[in-house]
Amino acid sequence: MSEKPYYEDQQFQTSRETRQDRRPRASKKRDGGILEFLIILLVSFGLVFGFVRPFVVEAFYIPSESMVPTLRVGDRVLVNKFIYRFTEPERGDMVVFKSVEGGSLPPGEDLVERVVGLFRPGATREPPREDLIKRVVGVPGDEISVRHGRLFVNGEPQREPYVNKKYPDRSFSAQTTVPKEHVFVMGDNRTNSQDSRVFGPVPERNIEGEAFLRFWPPDRIGLLL
Repeated sequence: MSEKPYYEDQQFQTSRETRQDRRPRASKKRDGGILEFLIILLVSFGLVFGFVRPFVVEAFYIPSESMVPTLRVGDRVLVNKFIYRFTEPERGDMVVFKSVEGGSLPPGEDLVERVVGLFRPGATREPPREDLIKRVVGVPGDEISVRHGRLFVNGEPQREPYVNKKYPDRSFSAQTTVPKEHVFVMGDNRTNSQDSRVFGPVPERNIEGEAFLRFWPPDRIGLLL
C-alpha cells in the first residue's frame, strides 16, 4: 500500500489551518458591513425626515371636501415647500397654508424661529393653527368679486374647469382688492369651502408650499392642475 509523502500531509494541514484562520476575518468583515449599512440607513433617515420633510417636500392628508372634485377626503398630496423661496404664488396654484383665523405668522419668522422661540424667556405656547389647502384665485393688486357663484378678477369673468359642477355655487362676495404680500384663495367645491370669502386674503408668509402631486390612492396618482 502506497503512502502520501510527508510533505504533502504537511501542506494539506497548513492549507486547512490557513482556511480556518481566515474564517473569523471574513465574519468580522460581514459584521462590519452590516454595521456600516445601518449607520448609512440611520443617516439617510435623518436627512430625509430632518431636512427634506420640513424644508423641501412634505406629504399632507386631505381632511375635507372643500377641494372636490380635484381632491377628495383621504387623498394624500406632496407639497413643494421650497418653491416660494424663488417665485411668487400665481393664480391656479394649490397652496397649503396656516389658517389665518388663528392669526398670521409674525413678519420674518420661519419654522426654525418658531421652534427656538418656545425656549426663549417669557415665550407662550399658542395652539397650532390648522393646515388648509385651497386654490389661489387672486394675487396682490387683483380686484376679486363673486356674483351668482361666478368668479370675477379685475372685472373679467374667469373660466374655471376645476370647480365642482355637481353642486353649482350661487354665492355673492363683495369686491375686494388683494393687499400686497397676500393672496385670495378659494376651494374648488365652492358650496362647501371656508375660504377667503369668509376669512379674507391670506398673508404669503402663512403659505407652507404648493401641492403638486397626488400620490394616494394608487388609482388617482397624478400631477395636480
